[in-house]
Amino acid sequence: MRDTAATCSLPDSLLDWYDTHARIMPWRVSPADRAAGVRPDPYRIWLSEVMLQQTTVATVREYFQRFTSRWPTLQDLAAAPDADVMGEWAGLGYYARARNLLKCARAVVEQHNGQFPADHAALLKLPGIGPYTASAVSSIAFDLPYTVLDGNVERVMARLHDIHTPLPAAKPELMAKAQALTPSYRSGDYAQAIMDLGATICTPKSPACGICPWREPWLARKMGTAAELPRKLPKKAKPIRHGTVYLARREDGAWLLETRPDKGLLGGMLGWPGSDWIDATGSRPAGRAPIEAQWHEAAGEVRHTFTHFHLMLTVMRADLAGDPTPETGRFIPVSDFRPSDLPTVMRKAFDLIQ
Repeated sequence: MRDTAATCSLPDSLLDWYDTHARIMPWRVSPADRAAGVRPDPYRIWLSEVMLQQTTVATVREYFQRFTSRWPTLQDLAAAPDADVMGEWAGLGYYARARNLLKCARAVVEQHNGQFPADHAALLKLPGIGPYTASAVSSIAFDLPYTVLDGNVERVMARLHDIHTPLPAAKPELMAKAQALTPSYRSGDYAQAIMDLGATICTPKSPACGICPWREPWLARKMGTAAELPRKLPKKAKPIRHGTVYLARREDGAWLLETRPDKGLLGGMLGWPGSDWIDATGSRPAGRAPIEAQWHEAAGEVRHTFTHFHLMLTVMRADLAGDPTPETGRFIPVSDFRPSDLPTVMRKAFDLIQ
């Protein structure tokens, strides 16, 4: 898949740069180790790629190390209780990823004897694996010549070729340019190299063009447009929603929580019972309290931003005597309750009443 003679030196120059400047990642095999015959673990590559979707490397490192310490193999993860995995994922966001993580792990165990297939088409058939993840696993784990196109690579391609079509409309053109450069050799190293280039040199702001291994053919540098690229369509203002959550604690310290439905926002996660979240132009919904009690409104409110909207929550608090029976949810003993198991918005509600 190498391009014409005009561009065939670019992969080599980038790989030379990567051999010296590769970032150290807990899921990555260094170029030196890879050259010595060490192969990446497809499980670790897949897990890291799922975690890295819409999430920074700095955030993912800790979660990745916790996951792989607790579930060091794919088989371990596939056998894990759903609640344990969702709890470890709490705070990482985009919770559908955690549900698909379990579905995919179990599908690989059931359909492929616990081994990820070294086949791009077969990877695409697994739950939660789309074109990007399939290409990343194919190239990084199995050294197959598939092209990765994340935000870093989009930025590199837009600046290398001075492409001014705004995203997302520019994606097909950026993919074509990236594919033309993808080599048939050292494909895994190249995929990581071009992402590293975007993350460390060709950064969104103040790119370090002077030390870039591709600075000579870089059209946007010559045209003085690098800082403008890639162009993006203006973002629409996020709507605001509001609602109410109910935090009840029994006198023995147990908290009343519910597991949210699998489908929908925060699906499968622990959370506080409460109302629907509706458009903030109307009155704030109180919903139905999960148990009869003397409820008190906490001072302040929870504010949280999701991908597509802002949320404001009123927090109601009650202390319960005896062993009452809730209408919804279940009591979790204090010994089993970890605030860290809650998604961020629910943990904010807990923190508000402390």
